[in-house]
Parts: sequence; structure tokens; C-alpha cells
Amino acid sequence: MPVSRIAIGNPAEFGQPDALKAALAEFISVLIFVFAGEGSGMAFNKLTNDASTTPAGLIAAALAHAFALFVAVSIAANISGGHVNPAVTFGLFIGGNISLIRSILYWIAQLLGAVIACLLLKFATGGLETSAFSLSSGVSVWNAVVLEIVITFGLVYTVYATAVDPKKGNIGIIAPIAIGFIVGANILVAGAFDGASMNPAVSFGPAVVCWTWDNHWVYWLGPFVGAAIAALIYDLIYITPATHEQLPTTDY
Repeated sequence: MPVSRIAIGNPAEFGQPDALKAALAEFISVLIFVFAGEGSGMAFNKLTNDASTTPAGLIAAALAHAFALFVAVSIAANISGGHVNPAVTFGLFIGGNISLIRSILYWIAQLLGAVIACLLLKFATGGLETSAFSLSSGVSVWNAVVLEIVITFGLVYTVYATAVDPKKGNIGIIAPIAIGFIVGANILVAGAFDGASMNPAVSFGPAVVCWTWDNHWVYWLGPFVGAAIAALIYDLIYITPATHEQLPTTDY
């Protein structure tokens, strides 16, 4: 079982050059991703004078996030694995693909990247608000939790199928595209209801900068649960213990 392969790691990893370089790669990729994703929303609000979200705005958000994530995963893939998401890191930890120590390094880097991206956006746009994620009218917190579980499940399942599975073959070449596509598609599904985070860092950055924490826990619980379910199902059903032992233990 993947749980039996969960590794704590060595505290010395906190000071190892390769681990720090990997964390820096995660920081840069998340910064690029959040700057483009959050920035596209801010640009739309400026162009529409903060009008209500329209179908065109939802499509624009989906495209911006899909394109930016494709790039963010690609540029970090050979260094850190290109997680770009604390929930993805958690899913890989549950599957025994990364140690807890390195996961913590990644989480710190990912959250810092998101915060710095939002601070840069606020400064570069002359003080425009970086809006925190929120629930739409009529959507309860548990509606949102289920949405986040399902859409993050789809994301992490895609990561496992295209990037982690040792039988992936040539499909691994298009992993960043597939990962970007599933995020864009999920935004089209859930964006109108809870913002479609799938990524605690993406929710954390704006929340820190505008200091708004209403229902913020939803954007941690849902993605982490969805990631864990995807990791367990894919690993238990499709990745055999014999082949899994050949995988790197630090990234995907």
C-alpha cells in the first residue's frame, strides 16, 4: 500500500543544495502561475469596472490558468517535479513519492510564491485588490468542499496518470499540457460556484494580501482530501509495488 511507503525524510534535507534548488523552482513556478492567473482576473475586473462575472470572464480565467500552469509545470519539471500546488505535493507524499521533509520545503516555497505574486500584482496595478476566493450565493461550505474534492481529484489523478505512472511511456511528454487542460476544464465547471481553487497556494496568496479569511479552510480541506483519494486509488489499482519501487522518491 502507498501509505506504507510514506517517508518522513531526514531533517538534513532542509539544508541540502538540491532540495533548496527544488524549493526555489517551486517558488518561481507558483509565482509565475499565480501572477498570471490572479492577474487575469484583476485585468478583467478593470476592463469591466468590477462588473459581475460573465461567461466570457470565466472562459478567460480558465484559459489564463491553463496556459500559465502548462508553463509553470514545464519549467520546474526537471528540477522539482513541477508540483506548483501544495495539494499535488500532498498527493505525491501520500503515494510515497516525496518525503515529508521535502514536502514541507515545497509547501513553504509554494505559499511564499503565491503571496509574493499577489503583492507584486497589487503594487504593479496601482493598488488594485487581489480578491480572495469566496463562495457564490446559494453555495454552502460543504457544497464547496465537495466541489474542491472532486475537481482536485481530477487534477491529481491526471498528474499520476501522465507524470507518475512508470508505464506512462510517451504520454509523459504531454503531462504539463494535460495538467493545464484539466485545471482549465475544472474552472469552467466550478469557477462560478466557489472559484475552483484546487490549489491552497492560489487561495492563500490573495487571502494574505487582502486579509480576508472567510471560509478559507474550504480551500485546504477539499484539495487535500481530493488529492489523497486520487493518490490512493491510482497507486493501489494501477501502480504495482514492484514498479513503484523504481520511481524517484523526491519528485515526479
